[in-house]
Amino acid sequence: MTSTTTSAVLPGWTHTYSGKVRDLYVPDESPAGRAVTDEHGDVVLVVASDRVSAYDHVLSPGIPDKGVVLTQLSLWWFEQLADLVPNHVVSTDVPEAVAGRAMVCRRLDMFPVECVVRGYLTGSGLAEYRVSGSVTGIELPDGLVDGSRLPEAIFTPATKAELGEHDENVPFSAVVDSVGAESAETLRSLTLAVYARAEAIARERGVILADTKLEFGTDPVTGAVTLGDEVLTPDSSRFWPADGWQPGRAQPSFDKQFVRDWLTSPASGWDRASDSTPPQLPDDVVDRTRARYLEAYERLTGTALVI
Repeated sequence: MTSTTTSAVLPGWTHTYSGKVRDLYVPDESPAGRAVTDEHGDVVLVVASDRVSAYDHVLSPGIPDKGVVLTQLSLWWFEQLADLVPNHVVSTDVPEAVAGRAMVCRRLDMFPVECVVRGYLTGSGLAEYRVSGSVTGIELPDGLVDGSRLPEAIFTPATKAELGEHDENVPFSAVVDSVGAESAETLRSLTLAVYARAEAIARERGVILADTKLEFGTDPVTGAVTLGDEVLTPDSSRFWPADGWQPGRAQPSFDKQFVRDWLTSPASGWDRASDSTPPQLPDDVVDRTRARYLEAYERLTGTALVI
């Protein structure tokens, strides 16, 4: 197992930003950097680290090979969705130090919207439903519980939050106010189309896609609305094993739920309501989380991940 949690020095690239999980680079003025720009135009190198976050904290240690899973699964999904929507990937020819965990991507003019789609009720959507009987203004039937399948998938957008802040669920009208009616309708229809395709593919493989978050931007070259960021990974989606689905309780999942559960358990000794730094993750939590990420990749794609 290998773990990469810090940004690397990469020939031909200048590091510009680090988020909770990803590091971004732009071509530098060296011959190698200029060659990238000459070949691909205005691009960024998106590197998925092995950092893991929960409750707005980046935790230690990372989850070995997590960044490879995120990148390779995104690339697989981009292929499955290529006839529905273009994506921002232009090359996987990347420096050796980040091979397998990085993509060269077209720089997009991003929409300031988290495009969330829910086919099942859980998480912040469940919390909102329990208060109002609706999610982002969309009325839902009475009697739904944690894990209930919705009558149809719903588009429940959110604002993009700054690092360390929470995204805020907003009604569709707020998206219209932000990006205009035509773009808002495009974002909603594309998000629902991507979910419908992905949900069907996952279901064939015994996996429930409960919800997911997408990000779109406009390609400055073609003008097309384009799928960006990562797509349909355990970091941006809730994947549940279909044979374990049981509404009325928290579902087993292919993601960092082991991390969340340990942090909120007495074993961690951490108070989520405090400003204190979470404790170091124990080895067994790291190992079990890694195994779930790898299982998600293998179940969905039908192939073992070569690392």
